[in-house]
Amino acid sequence: MKRKVTILIVEDEVAILTGLKDVFVYHGYQVDSAETGPAGLQKALSGTFDMILLDVMLPGLSGFEICEQVRSQNRDQPIIMLTAKSSDEDIIQGLTLGADDYVTKPFSVAQLVLRVGAVLRRSHIGIEIGDRIRLSDATEIDCRNLTCQRGTETVAFTRREMEVLQYLHGNSERPVPRDELLAKIWGYAKNMEIETRTVDIHIAKLRRKIENNPAEPRHLVTIRGAGYRLVSDENV
Repeated sequence: MKRKVTILIVEDEVAILTGLKDVFVYHGYQVDSAETGPAGLQKALSGTFDMILLDVMLPGLSGFEICEQVRSQNRDQPIIMLTAKSSDEDIIQGLTLGADDYVTKPFSVAQLVLRVGAVLRRSHIGIEIGDRIRLSDATEIDCRNLTCQRGTETVAFTRREMEVLQYLHGNSERPVPRDELLAKIWGYAKNMEIETRTVDIHIAKLRRKIENNPAEPRHLVTIRGAGYRLVSDENV
């Protein structure tokens, strides 16, 4: 018998939590839940879940804090943040701490189900991870250990950030469009019409990690109207 996909929903608004549980059970998922931050963290760290849906504003412990602690123990855990905060700073914080994506309240339940399915498919498929990406004499990326050596500094990446770098590196001869990254890395088909700035924010995060001057990127460059390219000193 095929194992059901398990989801942990951490949400303190009872009406939203009940509705989400009903929807995901209807779609064949096994669902566990928590209504407070500490309870959500305990379940997230002690259980095994294919996906965690994590509200930001929770009593006792914020979703940001939970995400950070979960990610410190499991870099591969799929996490989607549910947030009523739509400012760039809040979204960037969640993605910087390792969330795969975010959904802003109020949201379409049907679209949330599609996004969960897409992230799960992408997480299970993954992409082949090579060993290293050398951008310059001073910047070398260790893909398997999710780190980058920049001179004497070691920078850590999330699994999703590394997948973006790997995909751009594998297609370095051309600019990669934003919708292609959404499809290949996040699993969002073009006909899903997803409204998200996830790609843009991940690119900004990566530039802060690999560029000496993120405002004037040398390696992760934007080709206006075409997409992004990862450029090493060797293929400039």
